[in-house]
Amino acid sequence: MRSANRSFISLTRLVARRFRRGEGGATAIEFAILAPVFFAIIGAAMETALVFFAGQMLDSAVHDTARLIRTGQAQQQGMSSAQYKQALCGRLHGMFDCDGLRVSVRQIDTFSDFSTGSAPIDPDSGDWTINEPFVPGTGTDTVVVEAYYKWPTIITIPGLMAGVTADGKRLLSATRVFRNEPFS
Repeated sequence: MRSANRSFISLTRLVARRFRRGEGGATAIEFAILAPVFFAIIGAAMETALVFFAGQMLDSAVHDTARLIRTGQAQQQGMSSAQYKQALCGRLHGMFDCDGLRVSVRQIDTFSDFSTGSAPIDPDSGDWTINEPFVPGTGTDTVVVEAYYKWPTIITIPGLMAGVTADGKRLLSATRVFRNEPFS
């Protein structure tokens, strides 16, 4: 009986020693601990790239449509606010929900009078505060074109993303200030 007991104890010690030294499942456990952080960082990087791309697309669309005003094409065609907004949306290639786009076209006296005015969004509620005037001016007038859009975010890391509204969306904006060409 003693020899069976001794072999059981030595077998138990051998298994315990192997278990302490074994690292077969350590990789799976480490991956399970680190995977959420890794995938969150990858997702945040991809989302940041998408936000920058969308911001650049909005900026290019505002630049292109501001030329319609600067050259007098919008005024000569009798373009309305809705038509101008539609022209802007046409250059966004379906990446934006045009109903969420806010566009302001206003005339100012001089370049030194330019200011973005008050914030287009209430910081507490995330609601729009911008009115959407459409005053493209006449030849040689100074004009400001502003476009704002609340981009939906998936991954938000508090304190790291500037421009996040109260409703958890990223505020994208594009502005052009220019003097109209002397059209008649």
